[in-house]
Order: sequence, then structure tokens, then C-alpha cells
Amino acid sequence: MRRVALSVLVFAATGALASTESDAPKPAFTPTSIKAPFVEQFTEDWTERWTPSEATKKTPVGGETFSYVGKWEVEDPLISVIEGDKGLVAKSKAAHHAISAPFDEPISFSNKPLIIQYEVKYQKGGNCGGGYVKLLEDGFQTSGKEFSDTTPWVIMFGPDLTCPGTKVHFIFRHKSPKTGEYEEKHLKLPPKPSIEKLTNLYTLIVNPDNTYEVLFNGSSDKKGNLLEDFEPPVNPPKEIDDPEDKKPADWVDEQKISDPDAKKPDDWDEDAPYEILDEDAVKPEGWLDDEPQAIPDPDATKPEEWDDDEDGDWIAPTVPNPKCTEAPGCGEWKRPHKANPDYKGKWYAPMIDNPAYKGEWAPRKIPNPNFFEDLTPVKSLSKIGGVGIELWTMTEDILFDNLYIGHSVEDAKALAKETFDIKKPLEVAADKPATSDDDDDEDSTSSFKEDPIGFIREKAITFIEAAKEDPITAFKTQPETGAAMGAAFFTILGMIGALFGLIGGSSPAVVQSTKKVETSEKKAPVAPAGEEKTEETPVKKRK
Repeated sequence: MRRVALSVLVFAATGALASTESDAPKPAFTPTSIKAPFVEQFTEDWTERWTPSEATKKTPVGGETFSYVGKWEVEDPLISVIEGDKGLVAKSKAAHHAISAPFDEPISFSNKPLIIQYEVKYQKGGNCGGGYVKLLEDGFQTSGKEFSDTTPWVIMFGPDLTCPGTKVHFIFRHKSPKTGEYEEKHLKLPPKPSIEKLTNLYTLIVNPDNTYEVLFNGSSDKKGNLLEDFEPPVNPPKEIDDPEDKKPADWVDEQKISDPDAKKPDDWDEDAPYEILDEDAVKPEGWLDDEPQAIPDPDATKPEEWDDDEDGDWIAPTVPNPKCTEAPGCGEWKRPHKANPDYKGKWYAPMIDNPAYKGEWAPRKIPNPNFFEDLTPVKSLSKIGGVGIELWTMTEDILFDNLYIGHSVEDAKALAKETFDIKKPLEVAADKPATSDDDDDEDSTSSFKEDPIGFIREKAITFIEAAKEDPITAFKTQPETGAAMGAAFFTILGMIGALFGLIGGSSPAVVQSTKKVETSEKKAPVAPAGEEKTEETPVKKRK
């Protein structure tokens, strides 16, 4: 009984105490005091700013429709390293998600830098899922429940798992001063960082002088100029191909042709083989024509359990003929092949310059009727009035947090220092397998692996000594130890109660006589409850 109780105490306390060792005190979340046109840390009042979309999304071919049924929640990360730090989570797998929030005032960045910075955490790993945001065009920020993929936006920025691979989008919509139409301009060579299950920080800086910079986890990953690095380019070409110009029917654009005057030589044999037998080859001296290359293994014996009638005639396995290793070769000698000196292959006429060649045809150029030149595209971009997240994802539990949209690079870095710079190292440490610190601290408590009984005994004694002074404080400071000991104590009590119940409620043993009692009458067989009575007889009934 003592051994059972001790085992229960050991196992119950082990799980709780091991958990205690791995859980270090977490820093507490404190809302930032940084001010900007828009800062979002998804505090308790987040629903006053953000509105999930209820719009219907139609496919390009029409007919079938998809609603934005993806669920949004503000909650703790699956692996939380900062107490009280919550984020906006796209909860649904294989679903369209859309949510947006308006700014208090529209933001213009024609004379100030624009900084977009936020965190994304693919908590379940990557499997085709977007993590980008859209800065909505002023006037459409109040779309709210009608926010969709057709809502006008100015800049789209952020990561995207593209299956396979990853990239960080940077796209802006530029309005032609000539036609008034908008056109998306995509960064030609977007950054492609490695995206894991931990938090990553994405930053975009757009300056009034048309320069930009993309940072990943605070480090510069891509920089350049809006006039040079985007496709299609901001400014259209001055001239375009004349759509009415057609290539003449007699235009010859073949530069080379086969020589029509060339003739195949009379001695050119297209049927000659690539290889022929080497008539000059002779059989090497010492070649063993009558020796096989493999012989039965002389050391093999038929297994004792082999049955010729059932298994057939036993045949010894073969081994390489040792005589062949010493000789140039064994068996029938065959003449080798060699390259045919008369082989030429199929004949083709040589190529010559085409006398009718006129060059590569191209349509003539005409002035582009839609040509314009915008040398300050940043100043031409519309004001932004809100931010939205609209995406399709096969991955659930994508978390967004600490969104900054403003004009100060220093404030964006300060916010990252308060949040990301604290969070990421803790996540990296939590993601690593637990290691022993015994080598670094010789005076620390012995590890469970080295001495499990001593480890638990030391923890239990420490708790009991503290409980003697102040039981409440003992439970507050060592809740897992107290809970484990309490659970083990009540488990032992239950086992003792069950044991005494079995002893006290047991019936006296029934002793049967070993003597046979002979009777002249045979007892009729009794059928079990619910079954028919049958007679035992050696005679079987005919079926």
C-alpha cells in the first residue's frame, strides 16, 4: 500500500513540477504611448474600430459565389510569451476573410514619408495563405460590412505564401492623368524571406522623393525607386506599335536557307552502321573457352529440412568461377565492336544566306495617345482613409498585431523595440527543446532526470516548510507543487477508502465438501435465464 501511494505521489507531482520548471515568468503587455495616425494593438475596445465584412464575392466567370465567411477573433497566441498580449487572428481554414478599420483622419503622404509596419505570425505553419494589408482609398474606408476585393485601395503590402514559395507584396494603384484609369504597379523582384511559425515584422517606407525600402524583422531587404522597379512602369512609352500595321504577305524573315544547289556526294552512305566488328582483334592468350563464368558453390550443402518431394531437386547456388579471375576471360570469345570509319549519318544540305531575306519584321511606331509623364508618382497617389485585410487562405490561425501606419521611422522603430524586439527572442527560446542548466549553475536544484525522487522530495519539502509559515503564500508562490501534492493526497485517501471497503464488506468464504454425494436420480439440466432448456443426450438430432 505504501509503495502504491508513493508511486501515485511521484507521478502526480512529476507532471506539475516539470511544468513549473519550464514556465518562466512572462513579461506583461503594456499598451504603447506612441502616437500616430493609426496604431493598433488589438486591446479590449478593438471592436469599436474594426468591422468584419459580410460582402459576397463573385468569381470572374460568374455564377458561383463565395462569401467572406472566415471568422476573426482577438485572442492570445497559441504560444504566448507576453502576458496579456493579444492579436487579431484569421481563424478559418480554406475561407475568404475580410475586415477593415477607418482612420480618424485621411492620411496624405505627398510631403511626408509613409511607414507601414506590423507583425504576422503563421501559427500553424505555411500552406497557401496571405498575410498582407490594404490601405484603403479615402472615401471607401467606411465600407465596413461591404468591404471586399473590389473596394478601392492605394497600397497593398505584406507577406504571401504562394504555394510553393513566399514573397512580400508591394503593389500600388496609380491613376493615369490622361485616361483617369487606375493600374496596379507590382514590384518586379519582391523579397522572398523564409517564413516560419514565429512572429515576423514587416516594414514598408515610401518617401516623397519616390524612393522606398522594405524591411524584414528590422533589416533592410529591398530598396529602390518607384519609377524604376515596378511592372508595368509608372510612365507609359512615348511610342507604341501601330495596331493597324500588318506584315506584308511577301515579307521574308528567314535569314538562312538550305543550299538548293548542294548535292549529296556519291560515296555518302546513309545506311552505314555506327559501329562494326573489329576484324583485327584476336583472342587473348590463355582465354578459357570451356570454363563457365559461374560454377556451383562447392561449399554449399543441402539443408537438412529440404524435402525433395515437396521442394523439388536441390540445386547448389552459384559462385564466380575462380579460374576466370586468373585468366583473361572465360566462355565463348566474341569479337569486339569498333567505330565505323565510313559512318557519316544522314546527309543535309548546308545552310547559306537567304538572298530574299529582308530582316525581322516589326510594326511601325506611332505616338502613344495615352502617353504621360509623372515624375512624382508618390505625390499623385490618393489619400488613404483606412486599412483592410482581405485574403484567401488555406491556413488557419494567422495572427496580426502591432500595426503602425504613420510618418515617423523613429516611432515605428520604437514600437518594434517595445513589442517585436521583446517577443521574438522569447518565441525563439520557447521554440527550442528544453536543455539542462546544471553545468551553468552548480548550486541549482538537482534535475528530474538525474534524481527524480530527490527532485520531487526537495520540491515537496520546500512547499511544506513554506506552508508551515503561511499556507496561502505557499500556494500562491508554488501553485503547481501544492496542486500536485493535494491531488496525490486525495488519490491516496480514495485508494485507502476503497481498500477498507473491500475488506469490511467481504463475505465469509464458503467451504465445499470434498465428499461425493451419490443420488439415484439425475438432475434435469437448467437453462440460463432467457434461454430454452435442453436435454443432454449422446444422440444427435437430425437436422
